[in-house]
Amino acid sequence: MMPLVEMLKQNNYLRSEELIVAFDSVSRAEFLPQEFESEADADIPLPIGHGQMEPQPSLVAVMLELLEIKEGQRVLVVGSGSGWVTGLIAYAVGHQGRVVAFERIEELHILGQQNLEKFDFIKSGRAECFLGEGQDGFQDDVPFDRILVLASVETVPVSFRQRLVLSGKMVMPIRNHLCYFEKRSDDDLYKEEFPGFFFVPLILRSF
Repeated sequence: MMPLVEMLKQNNYLRSEELIVAFDSVSRAEFLPQEFESEADADIPLPIGHGQMEPQPSLVAVMLELLEIKEGQRVLVVGSGSGWVTGLIAYAVGHQGRVVAFERIEELHILGQQNLEKFDFIKSGRAECFLGEGQDGFQDDVPFDRILVLASVETVPVSFRQRLVLSGKMVMPIRNHLCYFEKRSDDDLYKEEFPGFFFVPLILRSF
């Protein structure tokens, strides 16, 4: 099996140097159950327990490239799962950046923190994990440069739009279309759709 990063580069899923280094440095295997570690380089979703899946690496690469993750950014991740995608972003934003991650399943929330701490992301302050759905529970009102939602919603939650900075970017699946948003003004949220994906639904109390 071809090494994961080489496969993603060869197929043009990974292009930016920041993300190439992040994928090279934050091993997917560290975030998988032991019985699936040998499949870490496979471009397929893999079970992480509690009925949830780690998304396939090519999809993760596409989403992160759309977001244009850069050093120093503040990023919100909703549906963090076992923490792999959060770890990739935490690496890419560096010591001056910060990732705030939400997971609604308590066991995965705990697992994600444990996995992220293998890379010192929690202790260093580059990543912070919360139990919940990402609409509330924040410790401050500072907006985000980027927002990534890893489960399907029916429409863009108002709270996510409000927490995005002007010119900020957001990626989320809406009814199995991967959607890219850019906040051009408080009233103008530019949107592009990429159909043909499948995501588990995100459970939210209200929009």
